[in-house]
Amino acid sequence: MEKRTRLLTIIGIITGILLVSVAVWWFWLREPPFPEGLVQANGRIEGDHYTVSGKWSGRIVELLVREGDVVVTGQVMIKLDDAQTLEKLNQAKSAVDVIAAQLRAAETSLSVFKKNVPLKIATAKAGLNHADAELVSSHATEQQMLKDAERFQALLLTETVEKRRSELADLSWKVAQAQHRTARAARTKAEKLQAEAELGWDQIEANTNEVAAIAAQLKQGQAALAEAQSVMNDLIIRAPASGMVTTRIADNGEMVAAGSPLFDIVDLDSLYLKVYVPQKEIGKVRLGLPAQIFTDAFPDKPFPAVIRYIASQAEFTPKEVQTQDERVKLVYAVKLYLAENPQHQLTPGLPADAVIRWQEESPWAKPRW
Repeated sequence: MEKRTRLLTIIGIITGILLVSVAVWWFWLREPPFPEGLVQANGRIEGDHYTVSGKWSGRIVELLVREGDVVVTGQVMIKLDDAQTLEKLNQAKSAVDVIAAQLRAAETSLSVFKKNVPLKIATAKAGLNHADAELVSSHATEQQMLKDAERFQALLLTETVEKRRSELADLSWKVAQAQHRTARAARTKAEKLQAEAELGWDQIEANTNEVAAIAAQLKQGQAALAEAQSVMNDLIIRAPASGMVTTRIADNGEMVAAGSPLFDIVDLDSLYLKVYVPQKEIGKVRLGLPAQIFTDAFPDKPFPAVIRYIASQAEFTPKEVQTQDERVKLVYAVKLYLAENPQHQLTPGLPADAVIRWQEESPWAKPRW
């Protein structure tokens, strides 16, 4: 009887200890169930990629960045050999300078012609008008002197006037004839001067055409110069976007072909976590839902993210999943874009876990696997 009592006492004590242990586990040690409005997923961090290549072939003379370097937009990454292009550029500059000097000289000549030709024409016209007046006046004088000489010659025959007066009248007529011939010569000369002055318009037109032709040559030379400068600029290969260099294909001294890839850059400010959501849970996920991303490096620091891509077709779980059982499940690819990447703490390739909240009232929780 005493042994039985002792056994029951021991059983009671053990039962009490078990009940206390269960209570302690339930109220203090048991992990609460995962909230209903959350979906767990995991994957690797990726980013938008930019392939860096050159427009021209050439030999690399200076390599300024390598894998792991962070670059900013416009930063010089590679310099190609530019000796030949530099020579062409200098030749183009010299040609432009020569043509520009020719154009300035032609424009100056045209300006002088435009200023002097109207003045010469006006002067020649005034001279012609004066010659016309002199010709008319000399012609009238000649006719009058002729009449006087004929009249005195008739009077001389009747001995009405002295012979001396008749000779003076005849001499005056001859002088008037000479003056008339001089006036005709002066008018001819004035006509010639006006014709020569009028040719100035043709010279202005010719100079205008010359200026236009030289200006066209200058434009072609400037285009050739701009092309040479563009090629010169393209021999310096710059980063098309800010990010981290993940791949480098070329090295110093190598010949690279036009358009061949040289670097791969990932934008560290546009990272996303690509996860795979099981088919049975994809109905809970939609674009715009908030998410939190957790990494081993920062286990207590969730990074906010937003769903911006959901695959339209299911696929089998990728091969990087370890177990065969998981690989045969149908899943949907989902991209969770990070709202920010402070101090670029996250980089492409890092494994990470994600929690997607599809019910607003659900509290956030860390992923559990």
